[in-house]
Amino acid sequence: MDDDIGREIAASFGVLIQRSTRSGLYAALVEGIADGLDENAYPVLSGLARTGPRNAADLAAVVGLDRSGVSRHASRLEAAGLVRREPDPADRRSVLLVLTDAGAAAVEQMRGRFVERVSASLAAWPPGEAEAFARGLRRFVEEGPF
Repeated sequence: MDDDIGREIAASFGVLIQRSTRSGLYAALVEGIADGLDENAYPVLSGLARTGPRNAADLAAVVGLDRSGVSRHASRLEAAGLVRREPDPADRRSVLLVLTDAGAAAVEQMRGRFVERVSASLAAWPPGEAEAFARGLRRFVEEGPF
């Protein structure tokens, strides 16, 4: 494979990971789901769904925010009933952030919206192309530079 294809793919990923691109997507995914849930809090809620209960420092490392940002967003999510705080059984000085049932339902709704957006954007692709893209992307994620 030549470097031109690598550059093209790298440029496309660059657009996908830009903060403004993610923020716009997150805003659409969270719209109207719950008070206190906005595009800035999305990574905290989504991160907890992926990782399970975590303290703010550990979750911050996973979602790419600083600890104080995670704590601030978690407070808003807690007030909205989407997250609760529990003592860490492994370290009583630490507090874990835990999804509530309402938080888990919000994540499912956000994931459903994301699937709908992806499916809609692929609907006009020629037969077989979307499937080939999905297989290639999965392989790239599994074997690629990540």
